[in-house]
Amino acid sequence: MKRIKLIIICSAALVAACGPGVPAVKPVLSTEPVQYDSDDPAIWINQEDPSKSLVIGTDKDEDGALYVFDLNGRIFPEKVVKGLKRPNNVDVGYHLAVGNDTVDFAVTGERLNSMLRVISVPDMKPIDGGGFPMFEGETGPEYRDLMGIALYQRPVDGKTYVIMGRKNGPKEGYLWQYLLESDSTGQLQATLVRKFGKFSGTKEIESIAVDHELGYVYYSDENIGIRKYYADPEKGNEELALFGIDGFKDDHEGISIYNTGNGKGFILVSDQQANMFRIFPREGTATNPHQHDLIKAVKVSTNESDGSEITSVALNSTFAKGLFVAMSDNRTFQYYRPEDILDSLLVK
Repeated sequence: MKRIKLIIICSAALVAACGPGVPAVKPVLSTEPVQYDSDDPAIWINQEDPSKSLVIGTDKDEDGALYVFDLNGRIFPEKVVKGLKRPNNVDVGYHLAVGNDTVDFAVTGERLNSMLRVISVPDMKPIDGGGFPMFEGETGPEYRDLMGIALYQRPVDGKTYVIMGRKNGPKEGYLWQYLLESDSTGQLQATLVRKFGKFSGTKEIESIAVDHELGYVYYSDENIGIRKYYADPEKGNEELALFGIDGFKDDHEGISIYNTGNGKGFILVSDQQANMFRIFPREGTATNPHQHDLIKAVKVSTNESDGSEITSVALNSTFAKGLFVAMSDNRTFQYYRPEDILDSLLVK
């Protein structure tokens, strides 16, 4: 019998699954450690001097905090916001009208008291009067146990919305969306505007990300896939896509959106227990903007990454094509160059 030699060629989509010999991408640096449990980062762009941009990360504990890092991973002790009750995820926004002022800001949720917190950036001072209660009227502690959070700032009119998730919830209307704005006295208010989003009931929903330019919100239904909806509450509650349903080892986690311009780019999703990020096209396909097929999977040195964030804005000579930040389970956040993760997907 003639022997046939079988040659297996790894496609781009499968390169990370072709054996243990594939090296993991290493970060440029790791931040100084937080006190308890790093969980989720956000990147604030200093629009006057991008080299002075900041990374804000949660320390998830009942004596938790928001930590603030420079682009070298060093903590600003004077900017750390302490005394937060188990903050889970964090996001940042820009140019929010508060009284007669306009401020950049960060939002996080305190899981143990179900409060939305709003902090000015870069001075890191509370501007919420102690916080806003979330998921009011829901029964059971897990239905008010805050987890995922994302901001949507509508380009047409600048209205700012907070999209909030929790540990558990109903099969329909799992996410609640709030309008964040000042009242007639200049005080911030959070007003519920809609309940939306399917939930499989399999595990939980933690990671939420918004594409402000294209107007979509994505969230990870853990062990199931990534769900996609309109971020604008006026466009309805139809589910636009459920993708990434195959290939993940266990939890679907952190979602980050890299903008390459003209409505194109990449959606990076953490395959947490595999220590990989799976990459999907931001723009979908030529015939279907809501078809997000896997492009490739990348092994990283970050361990058990829960939360991540990315920007394509040039920050300094080290991060000339932006910055990718991923939480690692050793109490740090790791900084990567996007071109090291995306590699040949980026135009050289």
